[in-house]
Amino acid sequence: MKKLFRPLPTLGIFSALAMAPLMANAGEADLSKAIVDSPTLVDPWVDTIRPISNPTHFDLAIPQTQLHPIFIHNRMPDVVDTIIGKVPVGGDYQVYAVQLELALSERLSINATKDGYIDFNPDNTLESTDGWANVAAGLKYAWLYQPEDQLASNFQLLYEIPMGNQSVWQGEGDGVFVPSIATLKHFGNFQFANQFGFKLPVDNGAESTIFYTSAHVSYKLTDWFRPLAEVSWFNVVDEGDGGARFNDHIGGALPSVVAFEAGDLVNWGASNADLNRNFVTAALGFRVCIPDSPIDLGFAWEFPLTDQDQGLMEDRFTVDMVIRF
Repeated sequence: MKKLFRPLPTLGIFSALAMAPLMANAGEADLSKAIVDSPTLVDPWVDTIRPISNPTHFDLAIPQTQLHPIFIHNRMPDVVDTIIGKVPVGGDYQVYAVQLELALSERLSINATKDGYIDFNPDNTLESTDGWANVAAGLKYAWLYQPEDQLASNFQLLYEIPMGNQSVWQGEGDGVFVPSIATLKHFGNFQFANQFGFKLPVDNGAESTIFYTSAHVSYKLTDWFRPLAEVSWFNVVDEGDGGARFNDHIGGALPSVVAFEAGDLVNWGASNADLNRNFVTAALGFRVCIPDSPIDLGFAWEFPLTDQDQGLMEDRFTVDMVIRF
């Protein structure tokens, strides 16, 4: 057994002779070159910002964990279109809401998109009321996810629970399913986003069936400032039955009298919405991305491109905050 260990000193001598030239030059070597920085992981979506207008239906294609407080101030037209002519309304309403999204993986998230409190203050005809909105939530799945190309697309299915107050035009029907597809793409400093879907009521008499789509373009002007423009289109595919609902307003006759649907937040089930099926808006605004922070702030001014008396919007101001985790 001793013979097995006799070569080891010889091996040690040869190893020392082989290392001698390197050790001799150790003082001349730049040891800093031997230190290799570990690679820094860069979030491919770090420059991605959330749309602002149509907040209950327009979202990003990528799942994220985030909290999204929203404030909306919506001025209503002086008169609106009905089957008995132009009826005075005016005034405004405010919405206070918080959306929540929880990412389960890079492709899948739970998304709660509608909730909040509505303060309704018309000048004429309708009653001043306030109350809770319906709640909508569901799943978002990114079927296309290519961060290396900054490209993503998702399928989302939400269910709107009719648990809000009828005084603010919520809480009617048996709920609404909202399937949609969203797409996101970056080109240099430009960001493009789109979402389209349907509002499919379980009771298609109590609520109208509506197609919608929204588009967004923004530009990274600086590390912290992103101007943006957005457009949204709502189309009534199948109008409701106009039954007596929302008794606080003109004795429940509103769905049978009004000649349009109410856009993103309200669905009357108006039987004469076929007279004005389309409602289109544009929005101009910006996002401020706070440096070294997961928080950004947004502002948008929105206005109708269709006749304003064929909707509930003279113009709208939306202020929001996005907090990512």
